[in-house]
Amino acid sequence: MTGSTTNGGSTPAKTVAVTGASSGIGEATARRLAADGHRVLLGARRTDRLERITAEINESGGRAAYRRLDVTDAADTRAFVDAALGAHGRLDALVNNAGLMPLSPLAALRTDDWDRMLDVNVRGVLHGIAAALPAMRAQGSGHIVNIASVGAYEVSPTAAVYCATKFAVRAISEGLRQESAGTVRVTLVSPGVTESELADTIADPVAREAMKTYRAVALPASAIADAIAFAIAQPPEVDVNEIVVRPAAPARAE
Repeated sequence: MTGSTTNGGSTPAKTVAVTGASSGIGEATARRLAADGHRVLLGARRTDRLERITAEINESGGRAAYRRLDVTDAADTRAFVDAALGAHGRLDALVNNAGLMPLSPLAALRTDDWDRMLDVNVRGVLHGIAAALPAMRAQGSGHIVNIASVGAYEVSPTAAVYCATKFAVRAISEGLRQESAGTVRVTLVSPGVTESELADTIADPVAREAMKTYRAVALPASAIADAIAFAIAQPPEVDVNEIVVRPAAPARAE
């Protein structure tokens, strides 16, 4: 199975694990990569959604499986990677996509939200790297794709902690790239405003209202999935390091 090719017949089929795959960018990525002929393992906490998405992928001719995953749990993340290794003997790519965005002004002191963002957005990425990197080094190749945000390059009001987590993902990705050059490829994908459930995690009324205008123009999640698929499809000697994807039109008031 590991030697088969994608639907196009020229690119080797890969085993790819995707975190946060129950909706938004993660779901779109799993669907796109499966359509490209790759074997996809979906991970998230909402197993009812994972079951439905996986069934739809398989019914359409793709190859997908799922496993409940809490990226804040290092052992659970290792078990997620082990599931891919056990099924296919290798892990060619890991898409660290799981994330939260409960924005609020710092003065609101929503410290529980800060902790949740650090746990999912930063520790979750580190847990994914720690789980996948040994296997990729052992097999002599691999690809880690970390999903950041335009918030990894700029800071806006109510988003200080969220942006800090994405700055961290950017720094971690660059450090991993430098340390792993020649063995493991590293790609940072930073979406602009994208259709997703991220804004649903915003409980602070000030931040929630600000998001209505900011998110008035948004990319479909499939646009980010296309960028991820592009990076993964490159030949082994090509490492696409950073991709920033924004809507072509500026945000407008509703």
